[in-house]
Amino acid sequence: MDMHTVVVGTSGTTAEDVVAVARHGARVELSSAAVDALAASRLIVDALAAKPEPVYGVSTGFGALASRHISTELRAQLQRNIVRSHAAGMGPRVEREVVRALMFLRLKTVASGHTGVRPEVAQTMADVLNAGITPVVHEYGSLGCSGDLAPLSHCALTLMGEGDAEGPDGTVRPAGELLAAHGITPVELREKEGLALLNGTDGMLGMLVMALADLRNLYTSADITAALSLEALLGTDKVLAPELHAIRPHPGQGASADNMLRVLAGSGLTGHHQDDAPRVQDAYSVRCAPQVNGAGRDTLDYAAVVAGRELASSVDNPVVLPDGRVESNGNFHGAPVAYVLDFLAIVAADLGSICERRTDRLLDKNRSHGLPPFLADDAGVDSGLMIAQYTQAALVSEMKRLAVPASADSIPSSAMQEDHVSMGWSAARKLRTAVDNLARIVAVELYAATRAVEIRAAEGLVPAPASQAAVAALRAAGAEGPGPDRFLAPDLAAADTFVREGRLVAAVEPVTGPLA
Repeated sequence: MDMHTVVVGTSGTTAEDVVAVARHGARVELSSAAVDALAASRLIVDALAAKPEPVYGVSTGFGALASRHISTELRAQLQRNIVRSHAAGMGPRVEREVVRALMFLRLKTVASGHTGVRPEVAQTMADVLNAGITPVVHEYGSLGCSGDLAPLSHCALTLMGEGDAEGPDGTVRPAGELLAAHGITPVELREKEGLALLNGTDGMLGMLVMALADLRNLYTSADITAALSLEALLGTDKVLAPELHAIRPHPGQGASADNMLRVLAGSGLTGHHQDDAPRVQDAYSVRCAPQVNGAGRDTLDYAAVVAGRELASSVDNPVVLPDGRVESNGNFHGAPVAYVLDFLAIVAADLGSICERRTDRLLDKNRSHGLPPFLADDAGVDSGLMIAQYTQAALVSEMKRLAVPASADSIPSSAMQEDHVSMGWSAARKLRTAVDNLARIVAVELYAATRAVEIRAAEGLVPAPASQAAVAALRAAGAEGPGPDRFLAPDLAAADTFVREGRLVAAVEPVTGPLA
C-alpha cells in the first residue's frame, strides 16, 4: 500500500490525489484549516437548528417531504432514517476503487466548510478510508441528481456502523464489526449531517477522473499501434509531417501525428510498395489516424476541464455560505459531468472502431500489401489471427451501444419534485465498461501489428527502433510472435495487460522520448 499522504483542505482536490486514494491506498488527513472551517460552519447550523423557523435539511424533511417541520427530539432519527432509507441500491457490487473515490470526494466537499458537518464526522470518514474499509455499494440506485444518493447512502451507513463493508483483507463483514476491529467509533448523526453525506456528484466524478487517467494511456497507446500498423502496411509517414497538421491546428491532432512520427523514425518499411500499381494514398484508417485520435484527445482535455471545476466545487444542498446563510440550490445536478462522460464514451467507441479497421486490413491479403492471409504461418492449415479480429469486432460493436448517451434520458422521481435528472451515474458506469473494452481492442491491434512487423522484418525490411522496442517488450510480457496456430486467448490477455498497465508506452519512450 502506498503510504503517500493526501491532505484535504478547504479548496478542493486534484485528479492525482483522487487516483492516489482510490487506486493506491494513499492515506488521508484533514488540514487544520479544514477542521476550523468545519467547526465554524457547524456553529451556523447549530444556531439555525435552535430557531423555531424551519430550515431545509436542518429542521425539515427532504425532497417532496420538505414541507414538514421536524421537532428537535426527532431530528437525530430523521438523519439516521434518511441514510437507512436511501441506502436502497441493488445489483452487483461496485468496484473498490470507485467506492474509495466516492468517499474521498465526499470528504473533500465536507472539508470545504460549506456543509455544516462536524469535524468528528469528517475525521471518521478519513479514518474509514485509512483503515481500508470499503462500504458495499451497488450498481443501481443513482439518477445523478440530488447527487449519487443511494451509493453515498451506503457509504454513510458504514460510518454509522450499519450495513456491510469489505475489510482490508477483502472479506465482507458487518460494518460495525469492521469499525470496532479498527478502533473507529460509529458516528451519531445530527442536524443536516445525513443529508450532507449523500447529496453530491462524487461517484460520477470519481469515475470520470479515473477514466481520464486510463484514456490518456490508451490514446497514447493507440497512436503507437496506429504507427505500427502503418509501418506493417508499408504506408507513408509523409502524412504525419508537422506542416500538414499546422494548417489544421487542432492540438490533439498535432500531438497524435507527432507521436506517430516519433515511433516511425528510422523505419525501413514506410513508403515501400509491393503492388504493381503503387498507392497514391493510404486508406483512411491509416492516413486519418491523427485526426481521429487527436479529436479524442481534445475531448479528453475538455472533460478534464469539467473534472477540474468539479474537483474545486462544494456540492451539497443546502449549503452554508461564508456570510452565515444556509441556502438551497441545484448544484447537485449531475448534468455537467454526465455530458462529458457520454462524450468520452462516444470518442472511445470511434477510437476502437478505427483500431479494428486497421487490424482487419492487416489480416486481409487483398489489402495488406503482401502479408500472408490472417498473418497465418501456413494459411489454410493455420487460421492465424482470424478469430482475434472477430473478438475485436464484438468489442467494437458493444462500444457503439455503450456510446448511446445516458444523459439524454430523464425519469422523474420524488413525487415530481425531482422532475429532471442527469443519469450521470449510469453514464459513468457504461464508460468504465467502454474503457475496459477499448484496452482490449487496442491490445488486439498491437498483437496483430507486431506480428505483421515481424513478418516484414523476416523479409529483410528493418522496422523502426521504437517498433523493435515495442515488439521485444510485448514478447517478453508473454505474447508470442509469428508461428503455427496455438491457444490464442493467453497471448491476447498478455497484450491486454501490457497495454492497460502503460507498458507499451513505457517500452517505446526510451527510444522516442516522452510521448504526448
